[in-house]
Amino acid sequence: MLRFTYPEGKTKALTFSYDDAQIYDRRLVEIFNRYGLKATFHLNRGTLDTTEPGTDGESVEYIRSAEVKELYKGHEVACHGYYHPFMDQLAQTELTREIREDKQGLEKLTGEIVTGMSYPFGNYDERIMRTAESLGIEYSRTVEDTMGFNLPENFLAWHPTCHHNKLSDEMIETFLNPPAFRKLPLLYVWGHSFEFHRDKTWEIFEEKCRKLSGDSSVWYATNLEIMDYIKAMRSLRTSADGKALQNPSGVKLYFTAGDEKLYGLGAGESLILPE
Repeated sequence: MLRFTYPEGKTKALTFSYDDAQIYDRRLVEIFNRYGLKATFHLNRGTLDTTEPGTDGESVEYIRSAEVKELYKGHEVACHGYYHPFMDQLAQTELTREIREDKQGLEKLTGEIVTGMSYPFGNYDERIMRTAESLGIEYSRTVEDTMGFNLPENFLAWHPTCHHNKLSDEMIETFLNPPAFRKLPLLYVWGHSFEFHRDKTWEIFEEKCRKLSGDSSVWYATNLEIMDYIKAMRSLRTSADGKALQNPSGVKLYFTAGDEKLYGLGAGESLILPE
């Protein structure tokens, strides 16, 4: 029986997702880099380089556009709307502009094709999803916590495991040491870096990152890397008897078969499994 693994035979996957690009992303990136973790950062191109008055008297300052490429190096930059609007309140022309101009602006800053998004305020519907997809967005994160480790059904309504405030030591332990029946667990944590500053929880979160780091069975990946792998996994072509395999994707796939040997099937490659 064919059983997929994550890349290089890893059995678990971890990803983080952070919105809004306030200056506290700088400290958050340092923490992720220190512990070898990877994240996706969802940016609003229209708010970069700006400072706004805060509700508590403290200014809200956003990342500078000139630092985006270097700051988020090794991670992923994705969309979050040009000005962070309630997207369901926009006319179609404005909705299209919000997504297209955010994507276009971020691509100019990073030199990369941007295909991911998270919904501002977690606000989305069928119209928003169809519009995003038509503009080249392949996945978008919601704020609907599943509190579980299942793979997503619909990448345009990708429900995360939990907000970082709900990431308990018990959840970390269950993820790192899952029961035998749990296959390919995915822990997906989201939030906003300004919340660590506001709530004074930097040290608490860093300790959780430390506990999650350095595990050889965990694949530390961006949202995009995980989506690409899962889509490739689901697109694998097999013969009726399961012996002939063909990988039509651009991603190398890993799996075990009846002999428990770990196989790697590269992009465009075919394989006949031994009897």
